[in-house]
Amino acid sequence: MSVLVTRPAPDHAATARALRDKGFDVLLAPMLRFEPVAFELDADACFDAVLATSANALRALAETSGRTRFLTTPLYAVGGRTAQAARDLGFDRVTAAAGDGASLRDLVVAQARAGTLKKTARLLYLAAADRAVDLADALSPFGFDVVTVTAYRMIATPDLPAEARDAFAAGRIKAVLHYSARSAQNFVAAARAAGLEISALAVPQYCLSANVAAVLRDAGATRVAVAAAPDEDALFAALARAQQSQSR
Repeated sequence: MSVLVTRPAPDHAATARALRDKGFDVLLAPMLRFEPVAFELDADACFDAVLATSANALRALAETSGRTRFLTTPLYAVGGRTAQAARDLGFDRVTAAAGDGASLRDLVVAQARAGTLKKTARLLYLAAADRAVDLADALSPFGFDVVTVTAYRMIATPDLPAEARDAFAAGRIKAVLHYSARSAQNFVAAARAAGLEISALAVPQYCLSANVAAVLRDAGATRVAVAAAPDEDALFAALARAQQSQSR
């Protein structure tokens, strides 16, 4: 079964390896690519916790000269993979939410109510230039002082790779994996620019969340599946179920 992975670079490579290990034929078309944004904080700035909604935030932090000053600060991550990226960087107090911005907000609020975090805590939010959820807006009503720094941006890829275009034209791609609403939008635009919109949207689209799925449905896709949870394991499980049904 040939699968097209649109996950942004550089994470698309790990996804490809995992899928190939499961027996899938994988083509790559990362619709976004990571680019760190230089940022500076006052040398005496203190924070009660760090917030990260993506492993890309940790990649960006790793490229800053003052990264070690935060490693003993509690870090709240959007999900397990971001939490692991934080631990790999050296953070020793990491707590993971359930995989989306709303669950991260709820986690921070719950930590404050439990007394683990001050109710007026000062939080460092390592954010993307374009963000689906703004944690400062989400947490400020609860009394938190959220300092947002733009740590990275995701640059759109305007075109599908030639290999993907040829595979769509030949009908070889049997599923497309989508990881964010913005990358899904770029995928639709790139397919349209290549004259492949109809064939690209005709195959099953597997989406990390309902927000991602909405982009594909609005574009005309009718075979859209949403992962049971906003993480890659759940996305793979949905794909595996499809593979099993096709083999019967």
